[in-house]
Amino acid sequence: MTNHVGDVLLVLRRGADITQEELAERAGITQAALSRYENNLREPEPEVLERLAEQLGVTSAFLTHDYKLRGAIAADAHMRRQKTTKPSDWKRVEARLNAHRMHSSYLLERVPMSAHNQVVQVDPLERSPQDAAALLRTAWHMPIGPIRSLVQWIESAGVIVVEEDFGTHRIDGMSQWAGEHAVIILNAGLPTDRKRLTLAHELGHLVLHSTYIDEDMESQANDFAAEFLMPRHLIGPELRNLTLGKLSDLKLEWGVSMQAIVEHAHRLGKLSREDRTRFYKQMSVRGWRTREPNSDRLPPEQPELASSLGERLAAAGLSTREIERMVGLRSAHASPFIVSSPNPKPRRLRAV
Repeated sequence: MTNHVGDVLLVLRRGADITQEELAERAGITQAALSRYENNLREPEPEVLERLAEQLGVTSAFLTHDYKLRGAIAADAHMRRQKTTKPSDWKRVEARLNAHRMHSSYLLERVPMSAHNQVVQVDPLERSPQDAAALLRTAWHMPIGPIRSLVQWIESAGVIVVEEDFGTHRIDGMSQWAGEHAVIILNAGLPTDRKRLTLAHELGHLVLHSTYIDEDMESQANDFAAEFLMPRHLIGPELRNLTLGKLSDLKLEWGVSMQAIVEHAHRLGKLSREDRTRFYKQMSVRGWRTREPNSDRLPPEQPELASSLGERLAAAGLSTREIERMVGLRSAHASPFIVSSPNPKPRRLRAV
């Protein structure tokens, strides 16, 4: 039995938002015993392990699997969140991210996939975030101009993107590596413009921070996202003589928020500090700082890779029950890999 079963128990329990006391009672054990299991001070007996797995909605084999993950479990997820986020909220969402990366790793060890692209890793001490963004766009042979279907480009590099209701608006998304592939978890309640910026921000973390960590990670990911979505040499000429009307038009063209365009223009020296403040005051008066216009006019970003893998397994003749077992789940538990549609969608990625 792997000596990391405690880590997996802790992640799944936090992700399910239940207390030690609640899980112990449901599994018919004492809270003291569960605490020892979660701290890897004692290994549960097979029958106890089976009861814990049942209550957590996974198989006992999933609990004892030796996960080959980059980074510690529930300790170092890259995160886009507000400073006022409650620690209990980000710990819970981080646990959900780690649960998804474990399920992804568990499946992909059994169903390897070959991605059309790959996430290029860059040392931020050697290249700026802006240069890293330009490098990735070149490596992926992306068309010049605004990025259409951003989530599909990210998924073409084998990144599993999952949307969930975080139960809070103060966390936008998180990311982490799962073996050779990565997982991004998004708040399902985000408007499309904010969702795209969050996707690009988390992609920046995956490019820049797979091994490198410092206090500037968030600003580096922000710089990467802005340049990736709005390359300076392309959008720069359009940032002269900005007005609210022009900002609205640029939002529809580039698929990012008006506030993101204002910040990018200020960062590039196209907008003075005074003009930046003036725009924010104008948007505040109109209530646009919390809800901008035209977000619903942007084409939606809908993750498909996880469900596509499930569809491919179903098309190969596997039952829903068999697919659940391959993901490490028991029946009747939701998963982005478990789909109901019998018609698989074409992807630029294949299972091998």
